[in-house]
Parts: sequence; structure tokens; C-alpha cells
Amino acid sequence: MTDGIRGTAHGTAPVPLSVLDLVTVGSGSTATRSLRTSVALAKLAERRGYHRHWVAEHHSMPGVASSSPAVILAHLAAHTERIRLGSGGVMLPNHAPLVIAEQFGTVEALAPGRVDLGLGRAPGTDGATAAALRRTDRLNEGADDFPQQLAELTRFLDDDFPDGHPYSRIHAVPGPVQGPAGRPPIWLLGSSGFSARLAGVLGLPFAFAHHFSAQNTVPALDLYRESFRPSAVLDAPYALIGVSALAADSEREARRQVMSGALSMVQLRTGRPGLVPSPEEAEAYRFSSMEQEFVDSWLANIVHGTPDAVRDGLNDLQKRTGADELMITAHAHSGEERLRSYELIADAYGLPA
Repeated sequence: MTDGIRGTAHGTAPVPLSVLDLVTVGSGSTATRSLRTSVALAKLAERRGYHRHWVAEHHSMPGVASSSPAVILAHLAAHTERIRLGSGGVMLPNHAPLVIAEQFGTVEALAPGRVDLGLGRAPGTDGATAAALRRTDRLNEGADDFPQQLAELTRFLDDDFPDGHPYSRIHAVPGPVQGPAGRPPIWLLGSSGFSARLAGVLGLPFAFAHHFSAQNTVPALDLYRESFRPSAVLDAPYALIGVSALAADSEREARRQVMSGALSMVQLRTGRPGLVPSPEEAEAYRFSSMEQEFVDSWLANIVHGTPDAVRDGLNDLQKRTGADELMITAHAHSGEERLRSYELIADAYGLPA
């Protein structure tokens, strides 16, 4: 079994806790400040016993500065020593598999034994941006070809194309051609059943996006476990779920903070993406009845409140889903509030100080 997949729970946490970092940019701030917050967050997570820190590929979203996961991970690797670092995820159809093998071979060489390669098949953006990334408007082909792209990427990472294959003389470097070395474990990410089943059939770890597809969480995890076949990577299923959670000193303050993220999502869904609004901007905004319905639905899937309330909500979610790991993402306007939330959650669980 590959080291680093199964984490260790600390304190009173029922399962390992991890961080999903969207490198959010709030109104009045900059990408530079947000990336500095990511460094501070990775250091905090390492110090407090979070198992891994992932960043997610998004494009053409002003409020998200994580368009280049490999670049960010290399930077985080230079500022940390132990915590696992990875992509949650790289959207594989946007890239040539050889490019991803080389990028993550490089990050692995910078931080040996602590890199994860999480892969998704969605574009991580709108259709027009996806077409610009892929230089084609035939976007469905990329998603449909995902299993073949995954197989090609795995071959490049392992440097084991068979003799006679057109790529048998091509080597991803850094990589095995340079000598014995580890390589990042592959995770499949999903918000529906496709990647759940594929991860199970291939015996890979699976990460489900509960934070924006909560209604599909339990069916997808059930499908993953039912489909699972032991592999050289895993002898039993291992599934984490991404959870939106924010803790503050009071329930009222937590609500103020998550409303920033709610308004940001309303703007994104209505074709008006921008920087993440401040709590004051969210308080002043007048939601239409349709927007309010969306906000109510969105907030229902965000665990927020006092640290004890967030801890209890996370525990209930873990029991309900049977997730092997909880990966927490904090939607807030400011980096300080995000850092504070992760610290408060760690305190609530008695994680190492």
C-alpha cells in the first residue's frame, strides 16, 4: 500500500483532517496576499496536525488564484517539511498527460514522499475558458477520454510503456528513467458516480466534492466501495470528502463570514464572477427570491458556527457518510478569518499545538 494515503487522526477527531485551499482573493485584496495566506495556512496545518494540504485548479475566476496547482505546490513545499501537498485537483482534460507527469515529477523531486496527484475530469471553469485552455471546442471528448488520459499519465509516471508503443522512448523527467524514485499517488476526484466507479475499479483512493454536490455524496461513496477492487495501491477503499466549514467565535460572526462566500457563488452562477465580497458587501446586498433560495440551499451544506458546533457538525457528517478523511475548505473574505477558522477547529478537536 502506498505510504501517505491513509492518514492518522489526532486529538478527538474521528478521522484525519485535511485542508482544501482555493487561494481565495477577497475584495480589496490581491493574489499576492492570498498566496501568502496559503503559505501561512500550510504552516498552520502542518503545525496543528492536519494530514494534507491540497490546492484546486480553477480558471477565469477573479476570486480564486489557484489556476496553477503545481506552481503553488512547489512554493508550499519550500515552506513546509512534513505535511502532504497535492492537487484537489488537476483537471486532466485541460492538459497533455506528459505535461502533468513532468510537473508533478518535479514537485515530487522537491518534496519526496509527500506529494499527491488528485485528478478531475471537469474543466474547472466555463465552456469558453475550457475551449481556450484545450484549443478546441470539442469539450465532451476530453471528459469521455478521461480513462485513456489517466492510463497514459500513469504510464508516463511509471515509465513503463510497452515496447512498440509510440511513446516507449519518451520519458517524463524528473522520473524513473533517472533512477529509483517514488512517485505521487494518484487520486480520482468527482462530484458524481463516474469517477467513483472508475476509482473503485482501479483500486485508487477517491475524493468526493461534498462541498458543492452534497446530494450525491452517499450514493457516490457507496458506488466507490461497491466497485472497489484491491490493487497495488490500496487493499481496501479509502475515500475523503471535501467539506465547506467555517468556525468563528460566535454563531453570528460565522454566519456573517459564510455569507461572503454565498454571495460570491450567486455572482458566479449568474455570470458575474468577481473577487469574494466582504461581509459588509454581503449584508448590503438584496437577494432576489430565486437567489435567496439558492443561498439557503448553499448554506445548508456549509458547517458553520462556534468551534464546538462545527466539530459536532463535522462528526455527524463523518458518521453519515463513513468518510475516511475530512478535507475542510473555508469560504471567507479575508485570509485572517480563514486561518482563524482552521485554528479554532484544531482547538475544538484538541489537535497538537
